[in-house]
Amino acid sequence: MSPSSRASDDVPELGLPLDKLTYIIELAREYDVKEGNSDPDSGSNPVDDSDMDVLEDQPGDPTAEELAGAIRGLNQDEQIRLVALAWLGRGTYDIDEWHDAVRTARDEYNPRTAEYLMGLPLLGDYLEDGLAMFGEGIVDDSDTREGVDEEDEPLGNVPRDSGN
Repeated sequence: MSPSSRASDDVPELGLPLDKLTYIIELAREYDVKEGNSDPDSGSNPVDDSDMDVLEDQPGDPTAEELAGAIRGLNQDEQIRLVALAWLGRGTYDIDEWHDAVRTARDEYNPRTAEYLMGLPLLGDYLEDGLAMFGEGIVDDSDTREGVDEEDEPLGNVPRDSGN
C-alpha cells in the first residue's frame, strides 16, 4: 500500500515544518559532499586551483555554518524530532516506532544537536529517507518529487512496508 493511501491513523505526525526540513535536507546534501582538506598548503588563486577548495570542509565553511544555524534555529522539540527522523531514515527505527524514536531522542537531548547530526555521514539521505516514510518528499527545481519512486515506495535504505 502506498504511503498516501494509508489511513491517517497509521502514519504518526511528523511535527516538523516541511519548509524548514526541506531547507535542512538541501544544506545537509551540500555538506555531505564536502571532503577533508586535500590541499592544506593552498594559498594560490582559487581560479588556479579550479575552485577545488569549495568542496573541502574547512573552518569557517559557510555551508557548515548555515546548516548548523538552521538546526540550531529549530526549537527543542523540532530538534528532537529531527534527530528521530535521521534515526528513522538510517534504519535504527521503523515508522511504527516513531514515538519510541522521539522519546529516545528526547531522553538523549543535549545542546549539541547540530554537531551530532552534522557528524552523521549521510545526514541528507537519512532525513530524506525518513521523510519518505511519512509519505512526503521534497520538490526540486524541476518540480519532481524526490524520496519516493514511481510506485510511491521509499528510495534508498528505507525498508519497504511489507505489512500493508
